[in-house]
Amino acid sequence: MQVKDIFERLRNGEAISSNDAEAYKMRDASFATKALLLKMNNSSNPNEIRELLSEITATEIDESVTVFTPLHINYGKHTKISKNVFINFDCVFLDLGGITIEDNVLIAPKVSLLTESHPLNPNERQSLIPKPIHIKKNAWIGANATILQGVTIGENAVVAAGSVVSTDVPDNVVVGGIPAKIIKEIKSI
Repeated sequence: MQVKDIFERLRNGEAISSNDAEAYKMRDASFATKALLLKMNNSSNPNEIRELLSEITATEIDESVTVFTPLHINYGKHTKISKNVFINFDCVFLDLGGITIEDNVLIAPKVSLLTESHPLNPNERQSLIPKPIHIKKNAWIGANATILQGVTIGENAVVAAGSVVSTDVPDNVVVGGIPAKIIKEIKSI
């Protein structure tokens, strides 16, 4: 039986122990990403930013995507960004568990997408538990919101500024608060 690479195991949601033989690869990959982020975050050219983000994510970033730097990503290759996405200044993506951002998503400044966590047991706390984040079409994530691991944000949903989202958000609702709760439904005109 072939042993899977650590990044494949992370993407599949496997918890990684701090003494895993391949754990060093996560740090090495993060430093490689950091080198590309330094270039990207010091560019004011939107085409160059998209090209570098394409290299970081190992996917083609569509020309309809706008990213206002700085953007901070710890790995990158587990992030998928669709078309007509807007990412504002100073966002943080911890993507070892996988981040999917669908078409027409708006992400305000200082949003954190955190797919990684640690066990509560202090003896295991150095281990990493990855779970994906999925942001569906037309969602709007407000400034300084935090989306925690394992969360799906529904189509057309709005996450109010400053919210901490720890559970899935249905389509067509506004959520807010800590922890985020449904505030109201969005009705189409």
